[in-house]
Amino acid sequence: MKTSPGVAKRPRPPKTTTRALKAVPEETLRGLVDIFQMLADRSRLRILLALANDGEMHVTALRQLLQQSQPAISHHLALLRTHKLVSCRRDGKNNFYSVNSAAVRGLLEDFFGVTGNGQRQLELDGFALAFKNC
Repeated sequence: MKTSPGVAKRPRPPKTTTRALKAVPEETLRGLVDIFQMLADRSRLRILLALANDGEMHVTALRQLLQQSQPAISHHLALLRTHKLVSCRRDGKNNFYSVNSAAVRGLLEDFFGVTGNGQRQLELDGFALAFKNC
């Protein structure tokens, strides 16, 4: 194994315990796979992040922010609505979109619920991701 001069690789510590994988309901697995596939698309993830950051937005504002065509934005929003990740509010001729907080919270609760550590926290090498209600 080659390493760059002056850079030492840290060996991973051996796992000391083996835990049985917590039984995850098939419905939960299917739901998580479906949502993660939906968010694996760069455009849809960017739309969801824009709505989470800026709050409710009109299609035109999303189009300008993300520099995509209106039909493309509308298509991705329709998919996100189908999966209940965004909500839509109609005002006259305009549709305004926002993150469906309850659905996203449910997704995160399902995801962290299957980690099995009871702390709603996912721990990786030198990194932890936690979920808490505010």
